[in-house]
Amino acid sequence: MEQLNDLELIQKFKKGDEQAFNQLVSRYQEKVYWVVRRLLPDHDEADDVVQSVFIKMYSSLSSFKGDSSLFTWLYRIATNLALNEIRRKKLKRTFSIDDSVLQHADPEDLPSAQLEKKELTERIRTAMERLPEKQKKVFVLRYYEEMPYEQIAKILKTSVGGLKANYFHAIRKIGEYLKHET
Repeated sequence: MEQLNDLELIQKFKKGDEQAFNQLVSRYQEKVYWVVRRLLPDHDEADDVVQSVFIKMYSSLSSFKGDSSLFTWLYRIATNLALNEIRRKKLKRTFSIDDSVLQHADPEDLPSAQLEKKELTERIRTAMERLPEKQKKVFVLRYYEEMPYEQIAKILKTSVGGLKANYFHAIRKIGEYLKHET
């Protein structure tokens, strides 16, 4: 069976083909989950937001113009919904790290390098929590998602120059925090 591109699937969905929507969900569900999970450390909350992303996609896909890629559009929806959830819950911790190994291990059994890495990750997380929201968004998209500035500019609907300035300030503030916390 021939693999249809996003725009072809969107056109089929607009004509009433529900299966086309299901294919789009299958194609992007995991990517969207990990976008949200970087912002929300709790798996269940992340799942709820991902579900909301696809509900919003379902209700808004008929008006999708294709000015950006479908993933860029979904990314924007996902980050906005996740940030709304953070604001709503007033979460103190907004970034996730992989704690699965550490949850079941006795810290004394871990090599010192892993402990140092965990400590540094925690210090970076604490520093990121102190950033203004705009700098936090840019930092996550650039540092963790490794997105080019042009794509981030589309997602956040801002200029590349402004993004670079926000990223620079975020890096500087995190560096200052880490230097003072050492």
